[in-house]
Amino acid sequence: MRTTIGMLAAVGLAASASAQVDFTLTVLHNNDGESQLINAGSGREEFGGVARFATLVGQLRAEAENAGASPADSGSIVISAGDNILAGPEFNASLELPAGQPFFDAIALVGIGYDVLGIGNHELDFGPDVFQRLVEDVAVTPFVSANLDFSNEAGLAALPSSQLASSTIVTVDGRQVGVIGATTENLPFISSPRDIIINNVATAVQAEIDALTSQGVNIIGLTSHLQSVDEELALVPMLSGIDFVIAGGGDDIIADAGTLLIPGDQADRVGYPLTATSMSGSTVPVVSTAGDYSYVGRLVLEFDAAGNVVNFDNNSNIVRVASITADPLNGVASDIVLQTQVVDPVAASVAALASEIIGTSEVGLDGVTNNVRSRETNLGNLITDSYVDLAASFGISGNNVVAIANGGGIRNGTVLPAGDLTALDTFDILPFSNFIVSTEPIPAAQFVEILENAVSRIEAGTGNRVGGGTGRFAQVSGVSYSYDARRPAIDYGPSTETEILPITEVGSRLREVVLADGTVIFANGVLQAGAPDIIVLTADFTARGGDEYAFRGASFSRVGDFSYQQSLRRFIEGLPSGVTAADYPEGGEGRIVNLEFGDFLVQDSAADVVAPFGETNFTDLMAFVGGLQTQDAVADVAPPFGEVDFNDFFSFLRSYFRAIRSTGGR
Repeated sequence: MRTTIGMLAAVGLAASASAQVDFTLTVLHNNDGESQLINAGSGREEFGGVARFATLVGQLRAEAENAGASPADSGSIVISAGDNILAGPEFNASLELPAGQPFFDAIALVGIGYDVLGIGNHELDFGPDVFQRLVEDVAVTPFVSANLDFSNEAGLAALPSSQLASSTIVTVDGRQVGVIGATTENLPFISSPRDIIINNVATAVQAEIDALTSQGVNIIGLTSHLQSVDEELALVPMLSGIDFVIAGGGDDIIADAGTLLIPGDQADRVGYPLTATSMSGSTVPVVSTAGDYSYVGRLVLEFDAAGNVVNFDNNSNIVRVASITADPLNGVASDIVLQTQVVDPVAASVAALASEIIGTSEVGLDGVTNNVRSRETNLGNLITDSYVDLAASFGISGNNVVAIANGGGIRNGTVLPAGDLTALDTFDILPFSNFIVSTEPIPAAQFVEILENAVSRIEAGTGNRVGGGTGRFAQVSGVSYSYDARRPAIDYGPSTETEILPITEVGSRLREVVLADGTVIFANGVLQAGAPDIIVLTADFTARGGDEYAFRGASFSRVGDFSYQQSLRRFIEGLPSGVTAADYPEGGEGRIVNLEFGDFLVQDSAADVVAPFGETNFTDLMAFVGGLQTQDAVADVAPPFGEVDFNDFFSFLRSYFRAIRSTGGR
């Protein structure tokens, strides 16, 4: 075997070379299926898909029945670690079904044969009511999460524990296997849980471990959706009595060297499983897979009679889901029931959207995930312009009306090529059930704080490259702003009963905010006197405080009951010449400026310190000299930030003369 009992004992597994294997448990797992029902996506059509996934699970399950020393002492369990659904064109097919007909995703989850289903953030993107329908449609398999309290949601609270619980016990060949669920504590900021109460993960999980142990259950696993396998690795040392962990939310490919992967994939972590040491000193395997039903994880564990893990079997690894066409040796045929009841009707629905042309674009529209989460893109501009246009049609307009779209709500992940734009494109771009809302006028200082938060998770780049970001980054219309990712970021502590989003670290990344009519409301890190109150057009998700947008309970109302997808579609359909390169140039038009790298070409932003940004000129030199004399923040262009010193002086001069030379002395 790849890992001997003695080797595992050396890293903390509570076993000895003489330990007797009493029971072999094969844990088949995946996470982040995210309604990717047809296949694994464009260019990966011969991989993934729930019909092939179900076939492979069935095959691996059959193999597991004979994994032990005899058929009587082996068995399997199938677990999902959450995000079983995701807004988009495929889930849209379910939302269009008549009342009483089960979601296509629910049919798939039942057909695959899960024993336990974790709860991720995307299960609640449509709110508790849609999640309740999903749970009821599945019915035969429990959804589990120990740290979610559903008591304030009457519909969910009324569901039986066989459908929704903190944990469940699965009997596998006469042995009781307890499986506990956990969901990220960031749920209020990244989903729409409404009145669901989110408790501390470690405390809730340990309490459930203790409860199961008191019932005589001595094999206990955790299916958790904490957004990154690193979160689960950090959680294990806080727990005692856990035997294995299935992680979700990170799409991590954890595999042994040489594992057959889908073309283009590569392992994020080499060596399956990962391990962490629990509070009681045992070595706990921690596993995860890439999403989209593209892999089945297979964790084979051997237990002694007391329920202690004594070995990880050499069959443990991930197995890719491939068609027979792509892989005649290891590929699988599609499950005929799921193919006809799920894949075919969903594919037909998606095809109908793809055939509905709503406009054209003469320029590629950038929705690349890292780009919409860290810099201005022309797609972000198109989306936010659609909000402004929609609001104007309902009489909401003015110089103080601006639009914000959080980058996390833009989901197509690619550059849409120039050419026809379809209804399917709008669903791919903006898949969630977010509605456009207009806020009450909020103070300019509060709007500045919202933008400060929007740039708080941007990584400083290297060379002429912007760093990566998160979903809180703001694409905008009706306003422009500049920021410097090298400066301190705003940070919030947990909300309390008396204070929403208490600031624990005051940020200073935001440098300038200017309304479309030229009104400067924030300059050189200082709020300008007389700055007007701001009306914000945004998705209801962010208006409620999603991505830690500090609206702080400000009232808002829907704009004509339009979803953000409908807003974009309406705008595209109304453009007489389509999306033009003049109106939506590649790289944007300067609404958002990263002062770390200026215009990303020849200008060095350390010398680009005042408007107009994107060009280093004599105005910047005069502003810097003045700031140097007065110790003003405009001259604070290099780390360490917070004071004007020689580092700023030399950085500016070096950058200024480099920029002047590169532009021929202009």
